[in-house]
Amino acid sequence: MRGDRIFGLVMLVLALGYVLSATTIRSSFMSDPVGPRVFPYMVGGVTMLCALMMMLRPDPDVEWPLGKTLLNLTVALAALIAYALMIKPLGFILPTIIVSGILSYQISPRPQIAALTGVGLGIGLFVLFKFILGLGLKGLPPALMG
Repeated sequence: MRGDRIFGLVMLVLALGYVLSATTIRSSFMSDPVGPRVFPYMVGGVTMLCALMMMLRPDPDVEWPLGKTLLNLTVALAALIAYALMIKPLGFILPTIIVSGILSYQISPRPQIAALTGVGLGIGLFVLFKFILGLGLKGLPPALMG
């Protein structure tokens, strides 16, 4: 219980800093009517609410996982850290395929389904982010793009 309260307090302070830093975002003359600050405010607000709930209603102390579960969590964490490091040099699609395939395999250890999930998420999310939402993602490594 004490761990939840400490984590909630840390998250509350971080969320407050996040919202305060969002106040420095400048609007360009061509921005939408809502402005660029609304999304960071929403993320910070939800984070503050969640942190307050953790502080006011903490879960009872739990047993930490051991053995295979701890190994799976470590693999997932390592995959996500590698994903963050691979995105810039390799583009969006390849790291997303690899990491989503790894995480899918951990959920359901069927190699074919995990591979299809990875490919589907890698390409599908790229299409969504690049063409539908208009984000400036690089799909593949610059060497392959020519």
